[in-house]
Amino acid sequence: MSVSGCTIYQSIGKSVGSFLHPVSGHDFVHIDNDSWDREHAVLYFYRTHSQWAADEIEAPSVYIDDRHYFNIRNDSFTWLVVSPGERQIAMRRPLLGLEGVNSFSLSLIADATLNVEPGRIYYLRYNELTEPTRANPALDSDHPLAQGDLQVVSRDYAMQAQEIVSTRFLNSDLLAPNHAAVSIVESNEDADYERRLAQLEEEREVELEKLEREGRYQSAAWYWPFGGGPTVPLEADQKIEQLEQEYAMLEQERERQEAEESDGWWIF
Repeated sequence: MSVSGCTIYQSIGKSVGSFLHPVSGHDFVHIDNDSWDREHAVLYFYRTHSQWAADEIEAPSVYIDDRHYFNIRNDSFTWLVVSPGERQIAMRRPLLGLEGVNSFSLSLIADATLNVEPGRIYYLRYNELTEPTRANPALDSDHPLAQGDLQVVSRDYAMQAQEIVSTRFLNSDLLAPNHAAVSIVESNEDADYERRLAQLEEEREVELEKLEREGRYQSAAWYWPFGGGPTVPLEADQKIEQLEQEYAMLEQERERQEAEESDGWWIF
């Protein structure tokens, strides 16, 4: 939630813990292969049982690319289909639903970037008391998700007894709604576009400063403040134009797919 440029992290009405609302979904099972295509990836999140977690009043929140999706309670699992690339994963512990403002967090459990590859399945284990007994060979030992309370574990480790196979599905209901067990590919693609655009705009400012130092920038006349500018084309502008064209094509493809799914029937 953003207010006047201020990002407020909160999960009010979604953060109820297992002490008040135990998980009651079905036993663990992988999603059907038809539920996702191999151009994307699947993230499984699971939380193993502990008495500490079972007595929890509020459950921690899980964010992907700075967007809240669910609060993970004791002895539960859920999943998200995501777009390949760098996915930023964060967990925050709420206090009466409030979690932080901008870079300040009341309790930041994890904040890391995971390089997601197409066609892969990732298992993210959360336990605030014990760490996995085996390291994930696919991650460097100094990776933020190879240590701490939230870790990416191997499939073999996740599937062993007393791990993900013993958890239950994190339902979404009135007492603890969530937005998991879905594809968030479009949201990821939008986040990638906005992040890349912000980077290019910063590159543009640096490029303008360089051209001005080199004398390749014409200042505006005193009587016409809207004139002036670089005397050569900006590389950043070309990159921004290409990025916007690619994003426009992506939106057209989304519209095409939506039209196909609706069989081309429109009420207008």
